[in-house]
Amino acid sequence: MYVNQSTPSGFRILGFPGPPSMQYIFFLLLLITYLLTLLSNSVIITITLRESRLHTPMYYYLRNLSFLEICYVSVTVPKILSTLNPRGRYISFYGCMAQFLVFFSLGSTECLLFGIMAYDRYLAICKPLHYTTLMSTTMCRGLSMCAVIGGFLTTSPQIFLLFRLPFCGSDINHFFCDAPPLLQLCCGDTYVINLMDFFNASLVILTSLTVTLTSYVYIIGTIIRIQTTTGRRKTFSTCFSHLIVVSVYYSSITFMYMRPKLSSSFSLNRVLGVFYTVITPVLNPLIYCLRNTEVKEAIRNQLFKQTSKKVLQENYK
Repeated sequence: MYVNQSTPSGFRILGFPGPPSMQYIFFLLLLITYLLTLLSNSVIITITLRESRLHTPMYYYLRNLSFLEICYVSVTVPKILSTLNPRGRYISFYGCMAQFLVFFSLGSTECLLFGIMAYDRYLAICKPLHYTTLMSTTMCRGLSMCAVIGGFLTTSPQIFLLFRLPFCGSDINHFFCDAPPLLQLCCGDTYVINLMDFFNASLVILTSLTVTLTSYVYIIGTIIRIQTTTGRRKTFSTCFSHLIVVSVYYSSITFMYMRPKLSSSFSLNRVLGVFYTVITPVLNPLIYCLRNTEVKEAIRNQLFKQTSKKVLQENYK
């Protein structure tokens, strides 16, 4: 049983190393990336809501993913930007715990959502006649809710244990409240929480990855049996964007959180942290938009409607 001998009032996030000139470059790049992430994901949410032909389960999940990405980056990036100023590196103990809980809950939810999106593609391609019945509106909402609940439940035990651990330092050797640097500051026995982190990360990642890989084994088998080249290309193009996003996301989080020794290689942790907290959220909507003909056409339609509306208003005046 852990005894909370020393609970700090707050932590100091060390952020990115380097001279002030590099700090300004980091700030500018992060700010541009953050604003681009907000804009691109907001466009997807708006388009999939306003275009009636995009009111399908596939775009329902894509809209949920975009909303998750906005929340995901907003939990960490504003604080990361503030840590580039020495006076903005302080974060309260409860603020740090809240960031830890929300960040990893959203990350686990996103991971589970990728598995659900793969299952949705499997039903659409391999079970087209039963797709509408199997993936009804109620089923879509139920699966999305299960992903949210699952993400929260797999993160809550670590927070409970962290609250009970004594801390012997206050400098977080990272740019946000991640598990490895927080555990490095603990002066109690961290074996149980390390084991639980590894187990929960493995459970979420492997469950989602298994569903994704199994779905695509069946999908590829179905695509191969399509007789026409055009049909095969069109069917696979609807899945290729999802495969790219999943590959990028899983490769970074698997290497980061499925290692038993989480406290090692903090320089590498920073690089991976930037990748899945900043880079991946801005890549996802760009990949989906660039590869998805329906989304691009929907964007063009909305732009045409807005332009036509302005022209009519000007002529009326």
